[in-house]
Amino acid sequence: MLIMDEQIKASEVLLTGLDGEDLGIVSREEALRMAKERRVSLVCTSLMTSPPPCKLIGAGAARQEKQQEKKKTAKSPDKRKVKEIRLTLQMEDHDRETKQSQAERILTKGDSVKFVIQVHGAKEGTAGKEWAEQLCKSLAEYGSKTTGVQVSGKQVVVQLDPIG
Repeated sequence: MLIMDEQIKASEVLLTGLDGEDLGIVSREEALRMAKERRVSLVCTSLMTSPPPCKLIGAGAARQEKQQEKKKTAKSPDKRKVKEIRLTLQMEDHDRETKQSQAERILTKGDSVKFVIQVHGAKEGTAGKEWAEQLCKSLAEYGSKTTGVQVSGKQVVVQLDPIG
C-alpha cells in the first residue's frame, strides 16, 4: 500500500528529491512543507526501515504509482482465480476451439485455467493426455503449466497459470 503526505506518521524521514537527489534525514513537517512548496506529493516507499525512505514525486506520478501498486496486488498469485473448463473427447472441433478461446481470455485477464477432460478407460486416457499437451502448446503464449498433465481414472487434468 502506498502511504502519502499526511498519512506518513514517522517523525523523521529519509528524503529523496524530485530528480532522485538525496536530501538526507529531515523532519516529517519539513518534508511535507517542501512537498507543498513544490506542489508535489510526499510518498513513503517502505515502512521496513527507520527512518522510512520517502520521496517527492509529482501528483500525476503519485497517482500513476498508486494505480500500478493496485494492479500488482490485484493479480498477485494468491488472489488469482482458477477457472475450470470441462471437456470431453467426443466434442466437435468447433466446441474445442470455443473452449480454447475461452481459456485465452481467462489467461489474458490474469486468472488460471484448469482443464478437466472426461475420459473412459486407458485408451481414452492416453488420447486425453495427448489433447491436454496439445492445448498447453497452443496456449503457451498465454500461460504455462503449473503441474504436469495428471491422468486419473476418469479424467485428465492440467492447470495453466498466466504468463507475466
